[in-house]
Amino acid sequence: MNKFNNALLIVLGCAVQGLAYALFIIPHHFVPGGVSGIAIIVNYFAGLPVGILTMIFNVPIFLLGLKTMGRKYVLNSLAGMVTTSLFIDFFNKVLKLPSATENPVLASIYGGVLMGIGLGIVFRGRASTGGSDIIGTVLHKYTGMSIGYGIMITDFVVISASGLALQSLEAPLYGYLVLFLSTKLIDMILEGWSYSKLVVIISAQTEKIADFILNTLERGGTALRSRSLYLNREGEVILTVIHRKQLAELKAYIKGIDPDAFVIINDTYDVLGRGFKSYQIT
Repeated sequence: MNKFNNALLIVLGCAVQGLAYALFIIPHHFVPGGVSGIAIIVNYFAGLPVGILTMIFNVPIFLLGLKTMGRKYVLNSLAGMVTTSLFIDFFNKVLKLPSATENPVLASIYGGVLMGIGLGIVFRGRASTGGSDIIGTVLHKYTGMSIGYGIMITDFVVISASGLALQSLEAPLYGYLVLFLSTKLIDMILEGWSYSKLVVIISAQTEKIADFILNTLERGGTALRSRSLYLNREGEVILTVIHRKQLAELKAYIKGIDPDAFVIINDTYDVLGRGFKSYQIT
């Protein structure tokens, strides 16, 4: 069942990416980095289908990836890359969908958002679309640089080259915007919206605060034994996770009973437990 669900996610994500390219990216010749970015540059001069070019340019990269990352990962990435390429050409060449907007700023924004959503869904299906991530992994193996840094360098080089190829200073600027937005949307799809807050409370009024969390906010928590390094005094630290809308109420209560309390607040993207919805990838 998980394999079937993953397959559906991969197809859905690839379809969303195909729409992003057909409606926003290809009509305005935006270069979002990676192999598809090279394909868009070639498409600008030769008019060849972006999807077919993407598959052709990915062949040597996937062959290189077989030696670096193993057969299973490469086959999953190959499936994502081929499916995305087919959807791109289907929407752009077969259905011939028109550009959704003539405004390049709107096109770069919505193109980046839609592409990020599509990639995020594909990643949730435990696949990828190849290209930059394979290059990043290869660079990591042979140079020691981080995978993320390798991907960033690859995309930066391709996007920057679009300015020279298209003889436009604006081309790479739009490309960087598309890349930035798509990256942010990928994170949001994978990690979820920050609906929860992790709160760490160090206070002399831990019993009252614990009672407020349990009975007023109706949330749980954990009390940990602690020792203040500054005061050399033992006490308790309260660790709790609450919904974002409850944060203001909790802060006001703590400030009212203990203005000297020390409170640490962090965003929490994935919480497993009663009362919270998990964003964990299945």
